[in-house]
This record gives sequence, structure tokens and C-alpha cells, in this order.
Amino acid sequence: MLPTPVSSLTPNTFEYEQTPLVKPTGFREYDARWLFGPELNLMGVQALGMGLGTLIHEMGVAPDIVTGHDYRSYSASIKLALIAGLMASGVRVRDIGLALSPMAYFAQFELDAPAVAMVTASHNDNGWTGVKMGAQRPVTFGPDEMTRLKQIVLSGKFREAGGGSYRFVKDFGARYLDDLTRRPSFARKMKVVAACGNGTAGAFAPQMLERLGCEVIPLDVAPDYNFPRYNPNPEDLEMLHAIAHKVRETGADVGLGFDGDGDRCGVVDNHGEEIFADKIGVMLARDLSKVYPGAKFVVDVKSTGLFATDPELVSRGVHTEYWKTGHSYIKRRVNDLSALAGFEKSGHFFFNAPIGRGYDDGLLTAVHILEMLDRNPRKSMSDLYDDLPKTWGSPTMSPHCDDEKKYEVVKKVTARIEGMKARGERLLGQPIRDVVTVNGVRVTVEDGTWGLVRASSNKPELVVVVESPVSEARLREMFAAIDGILRENPEVGAYNQTI
Repeated sequence: MLPTPVSSLTPNTFEYEQTPLVKPTGFREYDARWLFGPELNLMGVQALGMGLGTLIHEMGVAPDIVTGHDYRSYSASIKLALIAGLMASGVRVRDIGLALSPMAYFAQFELDAPAVAMVTASHNDNGWTGVKMGAQRPVTFGPDEMTRLKQIVLSGKFREAGGGSYRFVKDFGARYLDDLTRRPSFARKMKVVAACGNGTAGAFAPQMLERLGCEVIPLDVAPDYNFPRYNPNPEDLEMLHAIAHKVRETGADVGLGFDGDGDRCGVVDNHGEEIFADKIGVMLARDLSKVYPGAKFVVDVKSTGLFATDPELVSRGVHTEYWKTGHSYIKRRVNDLSALAGFEKSGHFFFNAPIGRGYDDGLLTAVHILEMLDRNPRKSMSDLYDDLPKTWGSPTMSPHCDDEKKYEVVKKVTARIEGMKARGERLLGQPIRDVVTVNGVRVTVEDGTWGLVRASSNKPELVVVVESPVSEARLREMFAAIDGILRENPEVGAYNQTI
């Protein structure tokens, strides 16, 4: 049996080789991420595997699990250590090799395995690793499961049992691409920029688009975990700007950007204008609600207010619920409500039956975006975007805040804003109309301008988003007001980007 893991961040060489190292803060709300080496070693990964296997048995789920890994140089080693722990706890492992996260989710259905453990740090910088886990397809772990997993791993109270086994599934990527492309051909010939930021999606997304009949213009598709050009994050303006330049240079119909593990998709229109994912969600909701009357949607609290106010959606009686940010939260809510789809501002889109299986898949998102264009042959992507009511929105902005401090900071900011509303104080010279605290704090003033502060679920950062239906000036006023409240807390550091 493995000794109880420790959380020391500076083990000497002897300790590092002899003792499992697992930093407790690596267990996030709905997945797990660590710096490999300083915060996690291979013995710690093995302990994580034993803990996950113990939890699977505890949940009463059949002990069959899919594993996969991204292309980082150390990911295969981490996966094998994880597999060793899973097998030691009596779990039957089906390994699909190099994979995207949605490919692993698809494998749960294709290989009839209820559980999944995908080794990936998505778009995090090289040096990071992590695991996305679930045991009740199509949903992944949320706070309850992650808290219990953390307790098991840090206590070292593992289930040791026989019956564990291993099977490698050859050429699974081809089965995944077959599933995505098993659909009628597009009537419209489309030229598509496929940007992968040198992430794992580069091994799969361009060939999928080619099989769909698109003329594909590859951009940064060669996997390189050092991310030499920009971070593979479709919320990152540097990535979006690179896509926009290539679209304008080539006259493409659309630019699609995929994140490091392929579960998110960003969009640039035919004029080279970046469209934030929440606006793409409104466009897709408009399109899908024509095909599927009475459709329900779920969106995260970072998303545009248009889901509630767009005249076209309102006229069709479309119901949209704002919910907690995070792929696990939205995925579970879509499943619970039997919603047609869920959208996150980060670019996680979840398509449920009959147009998906309920999990987030950036490549499937690309398919639905192209189908939307195909159903509107006389309109370009920019035309569809221009049809939306005008709002001014920010990207997702992330000031640094240590993992150990970020939730307390959000609690203080929430109390500060709730106190302002209770005392009748004004913000931007206006009454505060609404304060939503389902996930962080979202404050809306009388003219509909709003700002959000929440803690990032997977990085030592806060998340700030603002939007105004009035003007860009009002957008900037809201950002200044929110930032002013944040700066009352010295724990808040510099932003990754601002407006």
C-alpha cells in the first residue's frame, strides 16, 4: 500500500522518490491540475489513481474506465502511473492513447464504460498537468465528487482489490472522427481556418473539417507543448487576432480556434472580427430553435444578457437558464433539464440529444457552426452576427490571485456589492437593479450594464467580465468600477488582459 501522500512543495530528492506528492489545492471544483514536479510526482499520480478507483467503487459504478492523454512530453508517463493506481484498486482500464478530452467522453459511450480519466492540462502552460474525471456519463465530477476524492487521496485510505485489468484500444481516433463526420454533406462549399495553437487538436480537427468537405487552411496545427506562438485558448485575444489575420489574408468564410484538449471552440467571422463565444451561443440558439421548437438552453453567468432579452428568442418562447460557470456545472444542468444545448463564454458548448451526447466537444461545436452557415446560404457569419442586437462586451479578464486566497476575496467583493445594494448606493450613478450570487457576484445597474467577479476554478486567478447594451464608454465605466472594488484587496494582482 502506498504511504499517505504529503503536501510539501519542496521535497528533497530522497523524499521525492519515496513519498507520494500531491498538493491539496490541485483538487479543483470540477477537475484537478498541478505543476508536475513541484506539486505532484508520479507516486502521487499513482495515489490519485487508487483514490479514483476507490471512489468509483464507493459510488457503486461498474469499475470500467476510459483513459487518454494529451501530447505533452510527460502526459503518457502520468497516465501510466494513474493506470497503475486504478488497476491496483480493481478497475478495468481501456486506454485510447493520444486523445482529446471529448474523444475520451465519446469513448465512454462507444466502449460502454461509465467512467473516464483524461490526462490533460488543456491550455495551461507547459509544466502543468491535470485529470478530467467522471463516473456517470455524460457528466463529469463536480465539487462533491472532487471533495471526496481529495479526502481519499490525502488520507491514503484506498481500496486494494484484485480484478484490475488493462486493454489498449487501437486507432480510436478514427472511430471518433467517423462519428463526427457521419452526417449529410454540406450544400455550401466553405473555406475554414483551423487554428489549434499547437495543441492536441491539431492532430484531429483539420482532418475532420476536410472530411466534411471544407477547404481547410491550417494554422499552428503542429503539436508543440511549448506553445511557441500563443496559448491555445479561444478566449485569448492573441489567438483570436492570429486567426483574424489569417481569415483576412485568405478570404476564409470563418475561422475556428480550438483549445489545447479540443473541448472548446472560438470563432472569427469572414471579416476577421472575433465573436465571443456567448454571442455564438445566441446565434446557435436562434438557429437551433427554428429546427427544434420549444428548445431549452443553459448558459453560464459570464454570458451575455441577450439570452434573456433577444427579441427573436423571446418571440419563440425559448427558455434559457443562467447557471454556474464551469464545464461540469453546465454539463450536469443541461442533463438535468434535458436542455437541447448549453453554452459557456469560455467556449465550452454542450449539445444534447438529438444533436449530441451532452458533453463538451470543440470539434462538434465546429460542425454545428458550419451547419448553421449551411442552413443560411445567403448569409455570411458576419451577417448572422450583425442580426443580433448590439452590445459591448469584454473578454474574460483574469487578475492573478493565489488559490489559497481567491475564494475569500470573492466573498469580500460579494459582501461589498450586496451591502451597496442594501444601502441603496448607486453604481455608475445608477441604482443597482440586480445582484446574482449563484457563482461569484454579477451586478446589474438600471440601464442593463453588468459586471461579474468570480474565482477561476482551475487557475490561481479571478475572473472578471463586463457588458453593456448602451455603449463602449459605459462598458469601460463598469470595468473601472469593478476593478476599483477589487483593488480594495491587496491579494489581487495583475490582469492577463484588459479592455
